[in-house]
Amino acid sequence: MPDSVSGRSPFRYPLRRVAGWQLIATGIIAVGGSIGWGWHGALSGLLGGITNLAAGAVYALVVGLANPASAAGTVVTAFRAEAIKILLIVVQLWLVLTMYADVVHAVFFAAFVVTVLVTQAAILIRD
Repeated sequence: MPDSVSGRSPFRYPLRRVAGWQLIATGIIAVGGSIGWGWHGALSGLLGGITNLAAGAVYALVVGLANPASAAGTVVTAFRAEAIKILLIVVQLWLVLTMYADVVHAVFFAAFVVTVLVTQAAILIRD
């Protein structure tokens, strides 16, 4: 049901805002990584940011596909989506750190941590 004041769905706008802020932060860190460490720094920054972006997208997909009939079902859906998100993050971190030998750890983890923090900040900002 769209918001009568703004015409936007109240559930989609924060998702776009969070993803947008994460993309901006990822881009800034990737550019900084490219200045300091070249191609591998830029790619490490992109991979660190994409880790959280992909996990957030899967979380939104799991929640969006669920149609809980009760409050308990909503809580179960939230826990299930969060568990899948955490598992996906762990798998992605493992894949990058084991398969990409030239990863720039400082840039990779900086992008990862900053996108986590940006997620929290973007959610707290009111329209």
